[in-house]
Amino acid sequence: MSKHQLLGMSGSLRKDATNRFLLRNAARLYGDADFTEADLNLPLYDGDVEAAKGVPTKVARLAEQIAAADAVIISTPEYNKMLSGVLKNALDWVSRVKDNPWPGKPVAVMSAAAGRAGGDRAQVSLVSAMTPFQPKLIIGPEVAVAGSASEFDADGVLVNDRYEANLAKLMAKLRAEVA
Repeated sequence: MSKHQLLGMSGSLRKDATNRFLLRNAARLYGDADFTEADLNLPLYDGDVEAAKGVPTKVARLAEQIAAADAVIISTPEYNKMLSGVLKNALDWVSRVKDNPWPGKPVAVMSAAAGRAGGDRAQVSLVSAMTPFQPKLIIGPEVAVAGSASEFDADGVLVNDRYEANLAKLMAKLRAEVA
């Protein structure tokens, strides 16, 4: 069997965002897979733009990546107790493509945030935002990295064994769903 295709979606656009680090750690713990990080630097959704020009090329590419992936991992920061606008915008745009790429797609969600709850409310809002798309959400163990700026080393590797253990369990469940 060929390698699994694993797509990561970070709700933060920053190059060294802890959510990007968390995705990379998740991919490492997932195991033998071809991992791609999606580009969510998309224009804001605007129905007038869509009507005049159609779905932007970058959005169509993201939808194609989701469709081609065996599984998707999504990591979101928590902005004002919700998922990030970047991530919500990407979900809104993808909902506009002709063929919904999400139904039955195995998806694991996680978060990394500065606060002491690690983005758990952002995860709740992300799950709510994903529900209409009907993916196969892999539930638990929750991975919500609190005080995330101090939970990764200089190379972006998790330093907390508890987070690493829960992330490994979540990735094992995701891999089992794909298999």
